[in-house]
Amino acid sequence: MDIYVRFFAFVLITLALMAWEFFAPRKTQAISRIQRWPANFTMGFANIILLRLAFAGAALGAAQWAVDRGWGFFNLWQGPVILEFILSLVILDLAIYAQHRLFHRVPWLWRLHRVHHADLELDVSSGVRFHPLESLLSMAIKMAVVLGFGVGVASVFWFELSLNLLAMFNHSNIYIPAPLERVLRWFLITPDLHRIHHSVQPDEQQHNFGFSVPWWDQIFGSFLAQGHMAPDKIVLGDGQLKQPRQTQSLQAMLIRIPMLYPERFKS
Repeated sequence: MDIYVRFFAFVLITLALMAWEFFAPRKTQAISRIQRWPANFTMGFANIILLRLAFAGAALGAAQWAVDRGWGFFNLWQGPVILEFILSLVILDLAIYAQHRLFHRVPWLWRLHRVHHADLELDVSSGVRFHPLESLLSMAIKMAVVLGFGVGVASVFWFELSLNLLAMFNHSNIYIPAPLERVLRWFLITPDLHRIHHSVQPDEQQHNFGFSVPWWDQIFGSFLAQGHMAPDKIVLGDGQLKQPRQTQSLQAMLIRIPMLYPERFKS
């Protein structure tokens, strides 16, 4: 049942953001959707199928397994249920933040993650553009956290749902009026904040790792409120990959981009 709820929510938010991007875009795109969307969305749907095949039940299945066996901290928890729910979300969110930073620090992990960063534009389709091996590793890490802490099924469900929807939101090319955006960024990673992370400038890529709230970036010193350029002028992508033919095909995403050694790790 959960997969149908998440899929319906994914389709609904994707269509809504697509309409928003069409009628009120934040940045004029030089590369058309026709050049980018087929491969990006194909990669996204392929990853969904792969995860279902590789991990029976995935993170929700891991949560149920831990509950059935009384495994993990929260399955021994005697405190309020609502506090358990909040702490579980906080732990999972911090784990995703830490994982994101790790994928930027370790060269072989960056080879996979740069497939996401190599997109020369940023919009709703970028939120599902990840290399399959990164998706598998990310799920394995998430399942390990769920098992280690005994995170409950309800907490995992709501976290997974928010992870999907907020990833689509903060990658989207939508215009949000400046007064509203300034308020939203107090408690959400907005598209303007995340666009800095996707800048072609390597130093800017080392900021704004959060997918939901900006607080982890603020606590751990990786928050950047404003990049070198205005949000609608930021040059996006990877400095070594500047042409659509280098970045926008499935072959490029699956093989060519991960095989190219990143310049910023060369001595």
